[in-house]
Amino acid sequence: MTACAIEPSADPGNGGGPQADCCITAEGAYAARLAPSGDGGDSWYPERWTLDGPEPYAVPLPGNQPEEPGTEVQPMGDGRVLVHRIAAGRHVFALLYPTGPGTGELPLGAVECAADGPGLRLLPPVPGGERAYALAAGPRSTVLWQVAGGAFGPERVAEIPGRCSGGVWLDRAGRMLAVDRETGGRVKAVVVDLERDGEVSPLLQIAADSDDRLLLADPDSGLVLIGSDAPSPGRQRLGWGVLGSTLPVRFPECLRLPDCVVTPFAVQPGQVLTPERCAVALRVDGAFGSWVGVWRPAERRVRHLPAPEGWLAGAGLWTPDGELRLPCSTPQSPCGVARLAAPGVPGTDSERPEGPEEPTPENTAPGQPREPREPGATDTAPDTSTPTPAPAQPRPVPLQQAPLARLVTK
Repeated sequence: MTACAIEPSADPGNGGGPQADCCITAEGAYAARLAPSGDGGDSWYPERWTLDGPEPYAVPLPGNQPEEPGTEVQPMGDGRVLVHRIAAGRHVFALLYPTGPGTGELPLGAVECAADGPGLRLLPPVPGGERAYALAAGPRSTVLWQVAGGAFGPERVAEIPGRCSGGVWLDRAGRMLAVDRETGGRVKAVVVDLERDGEVSPLLQIAADSDDRLLLADPDSGLVLIGSDAPSPGRQRLGWGVLGSTLPVRFPECLRLPDCVVTPFAVQPGQVLTPERCAVALRVDGAFGSWVGVWRPAERRVRHLPAPEGWLAGAGLWTPDGELRLPCSTPQSPCGVARLAAPGVPGTDSERPEGPEEPTPENTAPGQPREPREPGATDTAPDTSTPTPAPAQPRPVPLQQAPLARLVTK
């Protein structure tokens, strides 16, 4: 396979990459997708996959009429499927669930958006799966809606100045939401605190005149994947950083794949002390189709793997012990999961990268454990002389003011 450079898609609607063919809950128990009806026509129906059992299986959830191709579906933590339809200019939400031979549907209400706006779209599944949110972007501000899990149907949560896109959850509680906000012609990632009435604070600003987007985050290790044109003005690069770290964002050369679009879609969880060892799954789209890349910050190369047959491109999850699970659908096996072991676990002599990371005083050795750090934590030791109350939910430390000369890793 020819060497390729990272080119995250500039599509503002989904945070920098092509849409995945199915959606998986944060915990990995359920997935949902629009499945073709199989009659040769352009008709679709929602389908729920159960992934946490001995074998995956799918449950069709057809409604009274076929779904439109643009209908959004999202699995909830209890196995129901949230469906987002557009009808007569209104965004209508409902929960679907199996009822023996049929499909039950619980209407949740509707949201109206300006006809001349980009509309409304679902955010990624919330950890825990009890709630669901959507963004409705306008020309000057963006409204955050809670569309499932509330007491009275869709509820307006906050209005954020600027036009927002993307959407990444930063914690396991579903409180801290990162979005990419466009103001003054530039895009910067900000944090929305859902427990403080949608209070907004800066998260990512690498350079004053750069577009800086947050693409993916792992709440356990704090590892974040970033798309920015700071090191190459006018051209997006893929970089990485750690929430709560004093090190700058870095943009490895091995992630530059010419003539390809590279989209990170899953991070290995559970690596609390060593974010550099987290395996990251990449969807690579090139002239010859889509395939899977595996990369770790501690390494200097991307491992390219052929996509399994029928892969629902862009969808997948890691287990804590390093197994990548990719949902697949073929005529012979309509509901399947390909299991790939992460190659080249760093730490062995054969897999250790050659040479130092970059000769700057701030860099730690690749793979070196660091003290566990919650987002927003400081280096000040706590006073243990008196009992302390339970700590409040920490806020992420902004990833900004990093000298550009130390951003690019060769």
